[in-house]
Amino acid sequence: LTGPHLAPQAELLIFGTAVVAASFVLAWAAEAAQVDISGGLAIAILAVIAVLPEYAVDLYFAYTAGSDPDYVQYAAANMTGSNRLLLGLGWSLVVLVGLALASRRTGRTVRELVLDSGYRVELGFLAIASVVAFAIPLTGQISLMLGCALLGFFAFYLWKMAHSEAEEPDLVGPAAAIGTLPTRARRATVIGLFLFAAAVILASAEPFAKGLIDTGTRLGIDEFLLVQWLAPLASESPEFIVAVLFAVRGNAGNAIGTLISSKVNQWTMLVGSLPIAYLAGGGGAALHLDARQTEEFLLTATQTLLGVAALLALRFPRWAAWTLLALFAVQFALPGQTARYVLCGVYAAIALGALIHNRRHILPTLAAPFRRTAPEPLPEPATTAAR
Repeated sequence: LTGPHLAPQAELLIFGTAVVAASFVLAWAAEAAQVDISGGLAIAILAVIAVLPEYAVDLYFAYTAGSDPDYVQYAAANMTGSNRLLLGLGWSLVVLVGLALASRRTGRTVRELVLDSGYRVELGFLAIASVVAFAIPLTGQISLMLGCALLGFFAFYLWKMAHSEAEEPDLVGPAAAIGTLPTRARRATVIGLFLFAAAVILASAEPFAKGLIDTGTRLGIDEFLLVQWLAPLASESPEFIVAVLFAVRGNAGNAIGTLISSKVNQWTMLVGSLPIAYLAGGGGAALHLDARQTEEFLLTATQTLLGVAALLALRFPRWAAWTLLALFAVQFALPGQTARYVLCGVYAAIALGALIHNRRHILPTLAAPFRRTAPEPLPEPATTAAR
């Protein structure tokens, strides 16, 4: 299947394109499936499906690391890269596009995006997962016990979403065309697209991952960086494009809500599965990280903390979007160990300021996943906002 005589660059291009194309098909099918899946579970399932391509690649790295320790770094690289790309680029881009269009539409400057109160539950799950995630850089490993706990938390998240309310789906493009089909034809089409895309992703994950590493070796490019950024960019680009399209249509709030769900999936389902895949591949009961990988996890955790802290009031201010985007860009200009620790400090300091500013929303957010209904605190003083 991989073609024994393919050059690494050709392998990377061919199977990378297959992953991107299959990711688009998954996104369309998942959106159309919302017509037949009621409640907030539809949003959660959409987010799960959206991360399947990167999930397949990362699990391949973790499984292979069980017999080849050199692959541990690639599992860590892919996970941290996809996490930081989703928040630093995905969240920021959707908010900035949404605010720019809202400002043009209203004829006045719109400074923040206001999320529906129902998203406090997802934010609560992400807040708890992001705090737990600090155990990884503190211990220098992802233990099997932590992995099982994160997967259990993810199962609870799905159960919670299944019992929440959701609005009628707003479909665009191919998903809208599928959604208008008669019920039986629509369901058959969605299932067929799911199966086809999943087969392509499963068949492409290994040669794509190997192509990344071999291309880096042949061209003298750091394989860690290729795995960290190119693989997640290929697998997440369809999700970003769909989210931006929602923002362009004036639905940036729901676009951010879906990306928050994807972030929950990454910190629970994806991270929790890594030690299990590692064990299945012949490794031990914990995926041990070296100094570089520990730094990357710490940087990813502090970035997530800032994202959560800025959103505690369910308002995504413009300054937060620009800050997340700027800090995401800075890491490429300053890639050294010292720079990573400095960035961690900057993320943590800004997050602390945001936590203090939004302190009355902390407990309601942390409690939201465990309440039947999550009561909202009194609204903030009136500000210019986009809905």
